[in-house]
Amino acid sequence: MSKVKYYYDSETLSYRKIERKKRKTFKYILGFLTAAALFGFLIVSITSQFVESPKEKALKRELTNMQLHYDMLNKKMDEASEVLASIEDRDNNIYRIYFEANPIPEEQRKAGFGGINRYKSLEGYDNSKLIIESSKKLDVLQKQIVIQSKSLDEIAKLAEDKEKLLAAIPAIQPVNNVDLTRIASGYGYRTDPFTKARKFHYGMDFTAPRGTPVYATGDGIVTRADNHSTGYGNHIRIDHGYGYISLYAHLYKYNVKKNQKVERGDLIGFVGSTGRSEGPHLHYEIFKDGERINPTNFYYGSLTPEEYNNLLEKASLENQSLD
Repeated sequence: MSKVKYYYDSETLSYRKIERKKRKTFKYILGFLTAAALFGFLIVSITSQFVESPKEKALKRELTNMQLHYDMLNKKMDEASEVLASIEDRDNNIYRIYFEANPIPEEQRKAGFGGINRYKSLEGYDNSKLIIESSKKLDVLQKQIVIQSKSLDEIAKLAEDKEKLLAAIPAIQPVNNVDLTRIASGYGYRTDPFTKARKFHYGMDFTAPRGTPVYATGDGIVTRADNHSTGYGNHIRIDHGYGYISLYAHLYKYNVKKNQKVERGDLIGFVGSTGRSEGPHLHYEIFKDGERINPTNFYYGSLTPEEYNNLLEKASLENQSLD
């Protein structure tokens, strides 16, 4: 209960009760509330400058965490770029050179993205610069990976073709000739055994007893196994692809037939003396793009360097051929 206040009236010489007007009371209350509100606002404003709210603390932690993740992401992208750069270097300077492919230009590997602003949607945020830079780096890295991936696909195809080529090229001797004693005559001018005239000999003659096994010198397909070519007698031709064909003449009999696939080292026939032949031997030729070439250039698959030099020396002797 509020206290009742009095004042002394000198005219009546008595105490009279103080009557408070309602309007004055309302103004008093309104002023008090206004002052309190202003004071509270001032306190909140000052406090907000120095004291973080729980929400602000949470947002700050989230921002710090985001910054940490962006730093880690950029570090990983830098590490990936280093690894990719090493692969690109080996690709240009080893793989592509080995398989005779042109290196990929640096400007093609490192090219950016032109045209419209790809990152306009990322502008206008507090961390737009950080986000845009990371996005650019990631896009360039992805493009480099795509280019390198296509390059490795090309290298894999070239390697596959190279492997097929190496398997197809006639690269071994067609008869077992470990001690190199069966070389009777090489490629070049030789004395004809029948006319005794000096004549160009387009293959190599290997002396061997009748029935000695004859082997395919490279992977390929048998295109002929007959005696319908003048002078060759029973003979076999193998198409190795890539422009290479090998021929095995004067055979006793065949071990393959036309259109049969063979691999290097497969038994295809046996030494004989059919056709224009002075005695049992194998006449061996190699064609490249329709031209007969020196078979001694293709024996790297079964000889050591010393044995190969010995073979070249024996094959180069200008003696008498056997056909």
